[in-house]
Amino acid sequence: MYRSAMTQPADPGTASSHLSPSHDGDFSAALNARLDGWNSAMEIRIVRATVDEVSAELEVGARHHQAYGIVHGGVYAGMVESVCSIAAALWARQHNQSVVGLENHTSFLRAVREGKLTATARPLMRGRRTQVWEAFVVDGSGRVAAQGKVRLIALEAGSSLAGEQVQVKKGQE
Repeated sequence: MYRSAMTQPADPGTASSHLSPSHDGDFSAALNARLDGWNSAMEIRIVRATVDEVSAELEVGARHHQAYGIVHGGVYAGMVESVCSIAAALWARQHNQSVVGLENHTSFLRAVREGKLTATARPLMRGRRTQVWEAFVVDGSGRVAAQGKVRLIALEAGSSLAGEQVQVKKGQE
């Protein structure tokens, strides 16, 4: 999840209010400027990010491989988690909420050794308290390598998570 960009609900006094879309509602440039944590380490690049769809890609390298020289399942699950979480957070910020994942179910369908992987998330259900998003990860030839669903819970402004109020951490703005 894009902790620095998304965990704080949108209001005029928060860092997330500075997350601005392009004229067509695309937040990808703003999100790519805030890459952190796992997404940065995996060299994920957001291609498009709107309240209805998020796509991200990465170029497969040695850091993404498991012992047999194919992409590690955690990379697929992480890509699914990232695009679904970003999408859910963009939706939730319109309602002064933030989101955290409750469940990630990712199926690995095709082994990939090299090339580009692209993950795209679209909503299955967006309720007042929970959201469910589905994502597909495709290889450079457009073949589905993985498919997953992520269920997220919406947190109201001022909610606590792991003993702390949900907010942007210093140094992550």
